[in-house]
Amino acid sequence: EVQKHSVHTLVFRSLKRTHDMFVSDHAKPIALDEQSFKMKMTVKMRTEYGPVLHMPVLKEGRDKGPLHGSDPYGQPGYPLPDTSPDYLVTGTHPYPSAPGVALTADTQMLKMPSEAGVHSMALALPPSQARHAGGAERSQPPQHALSLMEGGTKTSALVPRKAPTMPKPQWHPPWKLYRVISGHLGWVRSIAVEPGNQWFVTGSADRTIKIWDLASGRLKLSLTGHISTVRGVAVSTRSPYLFSCGEDKQVKCWDLEYNKVIRHYHGHLSAVYDLDLHPTIDVLVTCSRDATARVWDIRTKANVHTLSGHTNTVATVKCQSAEPQVITGSHDTTIRLWDLIAGKTRATLTNHKKSVRALVLHPRQYTFASGSPDNIKQWKFPDGNFIQNLSGHNAIINTLAVNSDGVLVSGADNGTIHMWDWRTGYNFQRIHAAVQPGSLDSESGIFACVFDQSESRLITAEADKTIKVYKEDDTATEESHPVNWKPEILKRKRF
Repeated sequence: EVQKHSVHTLVFRSLKRTHDMFVSDHAKPIALDEQSFKMKMTVKMRTEYGPVLHMPVLKEGRDKGPLHGSDPYGQPGYPLPDTSPDYLVTGTHPYPSAPGVALTADTQMLKMPSEAGVHSMALALPPSQARHAGGAERSQPPQHALSLMEGGTKTSALVPRKAPTMPKPQWHPPWKLYRVISGHLGWVRSIAVEPGNQWFVTGSADRTIKIWDLASGRLKLSLTGHISTVRGVAVSTRSPYLFSCGEDKQVKCWDLEYNKVIRHYHGHLSAVYDLDLHPTIDVLVTCSRDATARVWDIRTKANVHTLSGHTNTVATVKCQSAEPQVITGSHDTTIRLWDLIAGKTRATLTNHKKSVRALVLHPRQYTFASGSPDNIKQWKFPDGNFIQNLSGHNAIINTLAVNSDGVLVSGADNGTIHMWDWRTGYNFQRIHAAVQPGSLDSESGIFACVFDQSESRLITAEADKTIKVYKEDDTATEESHPVNWKPEILKRKRF
């Protein structure tokens, strides 16, 4: 009769059997396979010392016996392939001879010159003479040896290089808070400025969309219709339309002449986190917690493409007229550049280690930046080549904005705003504005920020239910606010 045991007992019995089997070999060094070791060393020698293998070895080494490639490592040796047994230098002298000094029989042909002599000759002779150093009596040295003599890329390793100098950042005046606008009853989650720069619009967790006068900060209009937090707003430059999306899965098109919803775009299966309008064609792109971005025809409400490929919430989307026309950032830590015509990914950027919640396109350059808790990274279009890291904003970055002067702004969950010089990545200002009286200090998150059309005002949407407006300090000069610039803090990490 077979005794019945619990799964727990059987598993541990199996583990003990495995342990007993291998315990005698535990911590023993692995036996060295001579053939594979020789192969590894041959490859290593060719890779690391290939450019100098044709050069002569010291005479003392020849007398002692054949050179063994593994001598430096203290392992059993093996002979190196002998590519050049007798290195001949004919018709010249290892040192540049003085004018009028004739070559003698001793210097006409020189066998096995010293290593220092060969190096000095290869570096001192001009390329035309170095090429004829061997004459017709020996074959040309390998191509990499020629590049050594001709001052190619290999020679540059022998010449001491000047230390790389980092460019000095451009001076930017500091920014200061000059207006706080209250009116929302919940977190302010999104902002957009209209093309005429007369007013701006905000979307909030109180389910309303409010339109504010930009010059005075007064409330002009409130729009109701969403039944949950409004996460994204965008004003069309081509028509009198306002677009909004929210956590109620809805995407709405508002006609600003009648102040009412005229279209709904149905399709997302979960909360819609962001939207953006294409600058030249009547297309709207939205992204959602259902891990997709959707491309809509504004007029027909048709879902033209469903951009699928991300494996987690797509938090941000941006459109541009050049290729790639759509860029998305996701909580799966990747950024995807999309082919709008085919509806497929053309590149996936995997450098970030944490969620990508913010993207911003530079208004003049063909570049963009992405924000994540690990770093802000700058990229080059069209393939997404990495440019540099902007390190130091150690928080969850919710929003990025950049203007034509090269001021990059990052806003974070802990209420801090960092100002960066776009070209060098220098952090020239940090702002932590006080929260609205009556709010908790913990309610100081920055959810969205945007420059107005003149780029002289920065508007932020915050967790203390306010909208804050910043402007440059007109009285500041470079003498009163010098750049505390240290080259070591501008070292670029490249990975």
